[in-house]
Formats: sequence, structure tokens, C-alpha cells
Amino acid sequence: MSERLAPLLEATRRRLDRVSTERPLAKLEAALGEAPAARPFSEAISRHGASVIAEHKRRSPSAGTIREGSTVEEIVGFYERGGAAAVSVLTEEEHFGGSLDDLIAARAACDLPILRKDFTIDRYQLYEARLAGADAILLVVGTVELELLADLHAEARALDLDVIVEVHSEHDLESALAIDADVIGINNRNLEDFTVDLAVTFALLPEIPAGKTVVSESGIRSREDVDELERIGVDAVLVGEALMRSPDPERALRALTGTA
Repeated sequence: MSERLAPLLEATRRRLDRVSTERPLAKLEAALGEAPAARPFSEAISRHGASVIAEHKRRSPSAGTIREGSTVEEIVGFYERGGAAAVSVLTEEEHFGGSLDDLIAARAACDLPILRKDFTIDRYQLYEARLAGADAILLVVGTVELELLADLHAEARALDLDVIVEVHSEHDLESALAIDADVIGINNRNLEDFTVDLAVTFALLPEIPAGKTVVSESGIRSREDVDELERIGVDAVLVGEALMRSPDPERALRALTGTA
């Protein structure tokens, strides 16, 4: 495991210890009937052309504070009007400044399907996500053992949650294919040193079998980037920082989607 990733996962475990004591899993399971109807995340991002998953992200360990003075409702409103196919909401608290409250606010403010972006390492988080209104969750290969990765993937699907299984290397991709992931996210960011290189997507894409939905994540900043990724067969791109830093996120998104 990356030395930089370890403290992020430890923060996730600490939060899970706290919230699962306050509200045990059995209570989440009992409340499932109150969960909002799922929206079709995978379908939304796999339509013709490279779709954009637009991310709400308050800060990051590598970039610090990204945007101040805007509400979740404002940002997702920009994204919906700008042509996003889906929204990603970063909910990790300690290092990214997010929360499930952000996800709940985003769900109420737009009609787009929503990805809970977090380090999902325990089934408790699947129920949290479903009850908060998420339509998809992220699983990062390497954050848990392969057996648990497979179990989390299967249980998420049983809960009507779509899953992006994120990879950064050929070894990661082997694991994603071993659990028969339908949606594979290729993270262009190296979690060892946080450097970003779109070449990671170009290298891994030929190794992904036909029929999978492929999302390229990190480092996408221009329509030219989107066009090039679409040309090689990428189905969707996930863009956060470039949009969050823009003085006009709606206009920036329209430029990415080619509708400006």
C-alpha cells in the first residue's frame, strides 16, 4: 500500500469506528426501505461519446483548499446546466473536507445520478451511501484484499448501487477483471507521489475487454483531452479540480462537453 494512502485509510477506519458505534449497521439495514430510488449511473455515463462525471471536491492532500465560498447546491446546479452526465461527491472528511451531508445536498439539488467518492473499505459504507442517495460507489483496488473487494462489489450491486472499480496499474486491472467489474476507472494519478499522467489511460485501455465501461480519472483539463480519450474508446471522464477552480464552472463544463 502507498505510504501516502495509508493515513487516508486510517482516517476512514477511525470515522467508521465512530459512526458505527453511534448508529450500528443493523439500524442502517432496517432503514433501507426509506432509501431514495436509484438513478441509472452506469447507463448515464455510457451513452454515445465521452460523458463527463463532474466532481464536487472541497480540498485534497496534494492541492489544499480548492474552492471557498460556494455551496454544494450551487456547484451541482452549474454541473447539471453545463451538461454533466453524472456528479461525483467526495465525502471523505479528514483529508478532503467532504461529508455525507454534501452528498445528501447534491441529491436534493439535481436530477443527475451521483457517485459517492470515498475510500470504501467496509460494507457499512455501502448502506450509508444508499441511504444518503448515492447511485454508485467507488472501490479502489489495493485498499482492501481481493476477497473483500469482491464481496463489497457484489453487495453494492445487490443494493442497486453501481460501482466504479479504480485501477492505476496492470496488476490493479487484473484484480478488477478478476471480480468481473462492469465499470473500470483508470486513475491517471499515481497514489505514491500524486503525479498525474494521462498516458496511464492510454497504456491500460487496450488491456480492458470489450463490453466494459471505462472512466478516465484525473488530469483532464481541456476539450482536446476529452476528444483524445474518446477517440481511443474511453466512455467517460471524471473531472473535479479543473471545474472547482474555475470562476465559471458551468462555462468550463460546457467547454469540456463541447456545448459551449
